[in-house]
Amino acid sequence: MIAIAVANIKGGSGKTTLATHLAVWLASSGVSVVLADLDRQRSALTWTERRPPELPAVRGLDLSRDWAPVQGLGVVIYDIPAAMKRKDLEELVDQLDALVLPVLPSAFDEDGTRRFLDLVAEFKPIRKRRLPIFAVANRVRGRTVAARRLETFLEDIQQPAVATLRDGAAYSAVAGTGRTLFDEPDARARDLLRDWQPLLDAIRPLVFGPSSGR
Repeated sequence: MIAIAVANIKGGSGKTTLATHLAVWLASSGVSVVLADLDRQRSALTWTERRPPELPAVRGLDLSRDWAPVQGLGVVIYDIPAAMKRKDLEELVDQLDALVLPVLPSAFDEDGTRRFLDLVAEFKPIRKRRLPIFAVANRVRGRTVAARRLETFLEDIQQPAVATLRDGAAYSAVAGTGRTLFDEPDARARDLLRDWQPLLDAIRPLVFGPSSGR
């Protein structure tokens, strides 16, 4: 089983959008995927309930009230709430194969990201550098001052962005129907999906093995 978490203690950083898109990308590649929702708002779980049955299947799992490690499944994508008890977060991190860290271009998100990384720095898999952390610059608007500041911030904390995802109304348009851009064949979706390629390239060997290439 492969376990990947999308996490940051800063709310509104786009965790659920990243989690659902990663889940659909994997499902479209023929992987059995579970989207485990630990957030009391149950946004990811609601998304799975809206997902049309004719699309690649993503199974939803509600862990919002009773957290426990998932065992014996294909790939599990954990959608982590902003507020999670340290003990539970440490237990979860111990189960992971990768951690995806979305960060928005704002001073508040930078502060929250720094606090999150300080929190998990002493967790054994991270302390011993066994767990890859893939930072994602999320909802970025071109070469703005905020975007350049975020790039500098991530480099300063030695967590450079693996991928930079542009902001786009298409993300919210598909979310309400249980879809992602990976389900949409139009040109705008294909354009935005180019941003995802570096992150997918980083995750692919973890799921399909090092010989899968890029």
